[in-house]
Amino acid sequence: MRLFVAANLPETVRNQLHADTAALRAAADRVKWVAAASLHLTLKFLGHQDEGRVGDFERALATVAARHSPIDVQTLDVGAFPNFRRPRVVWVGMTGVDALSALALDIDRTFGGLGIPIESRPFRAHLTLGRVKDEMTPADARALEDRSKSGVPARGFSIETIDLMQSELGPGGSRYSVLAAVPLHARGT
Repeated sequence: MRLFVAANLPETVRNQLHADTAALRAAADRVKWVAAASLHLTLKFLGHQDEGRVGDFERALATVAARHSPIDVQTLDVGAFPNFRRPRVVWVGMTGVDALSALALDIDRTFGGLGIPIESRPFRAHLTLGRVKDEMTPADARALEDRSKSGVPARGFSIETIDLMQSELGPGGSRYSVLAAVPLHARGT
């Protein structure tokens, strides 16, 4: 099973964000855009794991969730990794970076104790909107950057759960399903 840990967006926010970025999607045909139903915030990629480990992973998430309260966030501007001159990933940023980074770090360390490699790159809170399929021409990259500058409305929501997700590759792309949704609830809240 291919697994990861995510914070999923409420359906209304996913649909609003997808509608908000329609002009951006129209500006770049070399980008494989993420479907509205698949928008999520990845907190930890677990890779291919044995199905028998799902219970251990769910218990680990419950341990982490007990240390964290729900997190209010808001979407920000559109950006690209590594940059718009050579975009590989198009994303929208988020507020709540400190709380999200602390949550991701706690997940990373907890899963490290289960033999999952610790992430070497710093956590960057973002929602992936699309991945560049082929290298873009400078003109196409500029057009994408110009369209991104028109911005998207800020969309606020609360992250209430951390979810153990399964990713299944299929002919239409990846399909994600929630294996366990664990509520965030720091003690005393």
